[in-house]
Amino acid sequence: MNLHGTPLSIAIFALFVALVLYLSFFFARKAKSAAGYYAAGGQIHWAVNGISFAGDYLSAASFLGICGMIATLGYDGFLYSIGYLAGWVVALFVVAEPMKRMGKFTFTDALDARFDSRGIKLAAAISTLVVSICYLIPQMNGAGSLVEPLLGLPHWVGVIIVGIIVIAIVSTAGMTSTTYVQFLKGGLLLIFSTILVGFLLVRGLTTDPTSLPGEDGKSLLNVPDKATAAQLAAGGLVQVHASGDLVKFEKDGQISWWKQETDGTLWKTQWTGVGLVNGSPDGLLMPVGRLTRIGGLEGTGGVQATGSVTPVEFLAYLTHPDTRIEQWHQKTVFDEKGEKFSVHYPKTVTGTEEMKPGVKFKVGTTWEKLNFVSLMLALFFGTAALPHILIRYYTVPSPACARKSTIVAIAAIGFFYVLTLFMGLGAATSGTVNPADNNMSAPLLAMSFGGVLFAIISAIAFATVLGTVAGLIVAASGAVAHDLMDRFGGMNLSEERKVRAGKVAAFAVGIVAIILGIVFKGVNVSFLVGWAFAVAASANLPAILMLLFWKKTSSAGIVASIIVGIVSALGIILTGPAMFAGPYGLRAEDAWHPLGQPGIISIPLSFLTLVVVSLMTPGKRAR
Repeated sequence: MNLHGTPLSIAIFALFVALVLYLSFFFARKAKSAAGYYAAGGQIHWAVNGISFAGDYLSAASFLGICGMIATLGYDGFLYSIGYLAGWVVALFVVAEPMKRMGKFTFTDALDARFDSRGIKLAAAISTLVVSICYLIPQMNGAGSLVEPLLGLPHWVGVIIVGIIVIAIVSTAGMTSTTYVQFLKGGLLLIFSTILVGFLLVRGLTTDPTSLPGEDGKSLLNVPDKATAAQLAAGGLVQVHASGDLVKFEKDGQISWWKQETDGTLWKTQWTGVGLVNGSPDGLLMPVGRLTRIGGLEGTGGVQATGSVTPVEFLAYLTHPDTRIEQWHQKTVFDEKGEKFSVHYPKTVTGTEEMKPGVKFKVGTTWEKLNFVSLMLALFFGTAALPHILIRYYTVPSPACARKSTIVAIAAIGFFYVLTLFMGLGAATSGTVNPADNNMSAPLLAMSFGGVLFAIISAIAFATVLGTVAGLIVAASGAVAHDLMDRFGGMNLSEERKVRAGKVAAFAVGIVAIILGIVFKGVNVSFLVGWAFAVAASANLPAILMLLFWKKTSSAGIVASIIVGIVSALGIILTGPAMFAGPYGLRAEDAWHPLGQPGIISIPLSFLTLVVVSLMTPGKRAR
């Protein structure tokens, strides 16, 4: 399977980038004032804003990360879709209209509308920057994953490309161009994801890998080698280390990892040391994952291929207890020298197990239960506290338009998340999962239908990243120029200087995003976005809700709540097992605590801090 750029994919990619830049320069003339740059002049139609909401929200996490999680984790991956969508209930019924009434350009404006507090200006601006940067990391990471197969370029080059393009978008026209870029890519993402699912249903399910088109008609499947310990020893391989159910062998300086089943069978998982990874001489992992048996709907025997199916039939065949699905999993192990390896191994599950909860979110121990509840809290409460989502309410003319645009967004986003279920499961059963980077599951599923669809889907996914990153950088630049420099610093910037300061801030934030996107290469983007939601829900949501519904809320309480929310959420994340096993390059067991998600502690702590401090400072309550 060709995972390098083709003339067609490069041409379609260039077309999308050219269109995005054209929109930016076209709307640049409308971004001369601060209102035009930060809020599109408040003149965006509610229907356009609703689809733009969807385009903003359906980021790399939704399209790349969730599809990849469903492809490798089944039902547990779909829980992210449920959590992301549920958060819009809070946005619709709680914050939509108040945010429009109270604010002007930024999240800080609304929070400080009743106080005129320097402390709130500073704390809210810092919170906006922190949440925006946390959310930028997975978007940039996803951009790098897309560019590797689309253009045949390294991951870091893709991150730099998206950073340069987005800085150009934001520095030319601000929120106006960002809105229409998001409207364009949101609409295209919905249309072509529907087309991809339609192709999948027409093809149906099959156990014959040769019927799944790959390069020169070959199967996309790469089956691992199988052996026994005696056969390996006879071949001259010497066992040198064992890590759980994975065993390391060596021969003539060449290293291989093998997964040991309970019956003693060994499956080759990944070669290292000779440039061979899963049989691919260029170091790329070939896509895997397929059906080995399809259960009959009545439970009598099975079928080789289903032919065209309806959405209900697709799920019925796939979740049948007689169905067998070969999944691929990744595990990090350490050898006897402490060297870190990522190995990939196959695992066959039944159709029932594929959609059974508990593959990722195990709830056996107390810590596992806390992690799961913590994630769901972050997803549910984080949406209504994301700065780049909140500022979109300022682009429409009235509070009623804010509410109607939210309803349009919920409809569009809900429909898309249903599509993610089919795209993820389709990738898991079509030999199109890259176990080294499951973020590419949906684009690789499109590749199984031909290069044209793959190029279009990948280019749209890239535009998805562009739009979301642009919105985040607009929010961050507003926090720097409008909140920190003008309002907190008392610089009294003119309209022109405020716009110029925002563009400089956009450039600086873009550089930071590029660096972090490279550092977090290979981490599932939905997992990373879960952290951003947790920080937003901890730092911002308590202040928003208590300001709206508790009259005793004081400015000091809001400031303390924001600071405690940021520090506690980031502190738990940075000292947790995911960071130790990921960017730190250490063992997860060495982490300071086993809590992977901070929301279960940081969100209640932020609420409690606001209540206590507000009761202690009654003279600083809202006007």
